[in-house]
Amino acid sequence: MRIKLSLIVLCLAMVAMLAACGGEADKAEKKAEAPEPAGTIVLGVAGAHSGDLASYGLPTVNAAKLVVAKFNAAGGINGRQIEVVAQDDQCKPELATNAATKMVSDNVKIVLGHICSGATKAALPIYLDSEIVVISPSATNPPLTQSGDYVNFFRTIAPDDAQAALEVAFAKGLGLKNIAVIHDKGDYGKGFASFCKLFVENEAGMEVALFEGVTPGAVDYSAVVQKIKSSGADGVIFGGYHPEASKIVSSMRKKDIDIPFMSDDGVKDETFIKVAGKYAEGVYATGPMDFSGNPLFQEALAAHKKEFGTDPGPFFPEAYSAAIALLTAVQNAGSTDYAKVIEALHNNYVDTAVGKIKFDAKGDAEGVGFAIYQVQDGKYVEIK
Repeated sequence: MRIKLSLIVLCLAMVAMLAACGGEADKAEKKAEAPEPAGTIVLGVAGAHSGDLASYGLPTVNAAKLVVAKFNAAGGINGRQIEVVAQDDQCKPELATNAATKMVSDNVKIVLGHICSGATKAALPIYLDSEIVVISPSATNPPLTQSGDYVNFFRTIAPDDAQAALEVAFAKGLGLKNIAVIHDKGDYGKGFASFCKLFVENEAGMEVALFEGVTPGAVDYSAVVQKIKSSGADGVIFGGYHPEASKIVSSMRKKDIDIPFMSDDGVKDETFIKVAGKYAEGVYATGPMDFSGNPLFQEALAAHKKEFGTDPGPFFPEAYSAAIALLTAVQNAGSTDYAKVIEALHNNYVDTAVGKIKFDAKGDAEGVGFAIYQVQDGKYVEIK
């Protein structure tokens, strides 16, 4: 009798276990099929919103606000309104990881940013692990897309190898033969400079007179300026940002080193001109192609002037376009589902301020590129 009773108890326990497993499976299936919550969609915006490089990051926040306002005025996405949540990283890798971690804790699914390549590189593993889709308007370091490590990363700007190739070709067109290539030792600056060095070395009749790194934030760069002079260089290419570039070019001019100074989109900023003053005149810098003829860019520019009372700063068109691309992908995907948003970005063209784009297999926007600009009478002017 005890044996029969034990068997009955065992059978009942097994039935209960099976029922529980079935219940959990049903719950999992229902969870998978459940629609997204009816609350707002959060567009995270990460970048330098304070510090020396805020002039690069704040235009992206403004771009996000304008695009979100446009979508919300049209009813939002699938009946859901969108809100902007910004996280400041000051373009510092250690702060970028903090910003990314905060995005994860806030359950953000789509992020516009980061601005600087080093900060982007630091944050991307966190976004990848948490299945968050990211589009940068300005992180140009080639491995960010070309390494294949980050399927969740996209950008609306061309990579540094394309920018460097254009710069070196332009330097050759100026008749330069001995180039001093200087950089700020960072992922962006050194990466760009390294490509320039490679392209110069591969050009017949051109040589690298000097390849030298400087420490960002230093008070004085007279030592590297003296090295430039001693090298016999007939031109300088600098990879980095405007705080260092303004000091280097000012020091060069004060020492009567009047050779062409060329740089990248990290220097194509009004702040560089304000800081370098008269010494900025004649400086060349690569930057995104001029989009002023694009109707969507004109619309974005007018909206910025109306809302904020000023012209937008650098990378505004790329940021405006990235925000449109992200939100349109969510719209096409029908949700913020990670895989579906990525698929939508790769497979659907969207009209943006930088043109009609979609993203290639690596995550780079098709059809974007760079142009050469020069400071003339206190303003950057495109060199045709």
